[in-house]
Amino acid sequence: MAADQPTLRALLRRRDLGLALVSAEDALPDGALDRALRWVHSSDLADPTPFLSEDLALLTTGTQFDDAVSIDVYVGRLADRGVLGLGFGTEVHRSGIPEELLAACAEHGMPLFEVPYRTPFIAVARAHSEAIAAQAYARRSWALDTQRALALAALRPRGLDATLAELGRRLGAWVGMYDAAGALELSHPRDGIASDVLVGLAEHVAEVLTRGLEAGQSLTIDDQVFMLFTVGRGGHLRGVIALALDALDPEARTVVTSVIAMAGLALEQSEQLARSRRRLHTQLLASLLDDDPALARRVLGGLPPAPIVVAVAAGAPAGPVTDWWERRRSEHGTAVFLAESEEGLTMCLSAGDESLLDEVAARFGIRMGVSEPESYDAFSRAQAQALAALRQQGEPGAFRYADTVGSSILSALATDEARLVAESRLAPLRAHDARTGADLERSLRVWLELDARAEPASAALGVHRHTLRSRIAQAGAVLGIDLSTFPARAEMWTLLQTARD
Repeated sequence: MAADQPTLRALLRRRDLGLALVSAEDALPDGALDRALRWVHSSDLADPTPFLSEDLALLTTGTQFDDAVSIDVYVGRLADRGVLGLGFGTEVHRSGIPEELLAACAEHGMPLFEVPYRTPFIAVARAHSEAIAAQAYARRSWALDTQRALALAALRPRGLDATLAELGRRLGAWVGMYDAAGALELSHPRDGIASDVLVGLAEHVAEVLTRGLEAGQSLTIDDQVFMLFTVGRGGHLRGVIALALDALDPEARTVVTSVIAMAGLALEQSEQLARSRRRLHTQLLASLLDDDPALARRVLGGLPPAPIVVAVAAGAPAGPVTDWWERRRSEHGTAVFLAESEEGLTMCLSAGDESLLDEVAARFGIRMGVSEPESYDAFSRAQAQALAALRQQGEPGAFRYADTVGSSILSALATDEARLVAESRLAPLRAHDARTGADLERSLRVWLELDARAEPASAALGVHRHTLRSRIAQAGAVLGIDLSTFPARAEMWTLLQTARD
């Protein structure tokens, strides 16, 4: 991917300089010779550290050691400052390398190398600056060549897929593309990351997408480092690109930034097509609600096989839900029809695939009503059933119309208008209880719950049965209703069940 990084090891390998490592390499800290070397500086000051930056090599002839300078203190200062290596020019002021210097460099883990008399310090500095220039040129050339290759890849069929594959090859790393729902859509190489690591990575990606903020972050999962880059603008993210890398130099980051921009453009175009498709499906839904599937079949080329179930989801993120169903269609052949309307997102699928609705509801944290199996000539009834089931629930999940019907017909009739009527009808009784401290409403409720039987009801209330009969009679008088008849009792039970407590 790139030319060799300028390091102390690379400098020592230059035969024309004749540099020789004096320290025992196996006694040096790991990687001591392979860290990036920023510059080569020369000085014979007793303490040059105020004028040095970290990650450089220092050259000296040792004249400062004549002034009773502690060599151990001197080397310790260099190590603390972050100097990567010390070059000693021999036969200039001293013959050979002082034993004290050898011992101090060994003690502080400082690589020590000899600069022969024939090699000027300026030649060492020039050689390293040329290496830096060559590295910079190589990286710029790499970036330019990579940009060309990515542009060509974008013109191929499945251009985004080809672009990410090319990026992975150029970086020599695994690349993954997650969609707006947090699902891994593209991966190169396909089996480049262990499955358990991918699970952890998906959790982090979902967190980034949930926050909805633009992000470029690094994370480690089981010793594997990843960099995450969001695609799209803050608050409207379209996905995440993940790289199995711990860092990017400026050239590589420029390349990655261009790929993110290309991905954003490709996804924007896809989103425009998706919006057009959603508008078309909304119009086709209107024809299906006329219980006539002919137009939808002609336009779409087919519909999910009957019998079907219809689900209506409230507050569902249409884009991610649609993407989920599209993956299900491509991977498992699941047929589904989706359309947006004022009521919510309508999903129509074969009754045999109904269990997938629970998975969708759980994955996206949405609530939906689900119809009973119907044919297409009863599509409007199926959607009405789904809406009825949806209205009865407030928690996330997929709720069946059959379960709603099985609970009570009163719950279906408990509209806001019905509650107002029931509360108005019970208002005299509640006002009487509030004014007198009586407990007529509760006595009436318990009595009706126990099938209007005085003995068990009086026992449940802790009063004598004659007291209960007196309360029932008083409640009937307050409400102007004869509670000795079944229709009156049925009406009173309905009022008590419908009104808010």
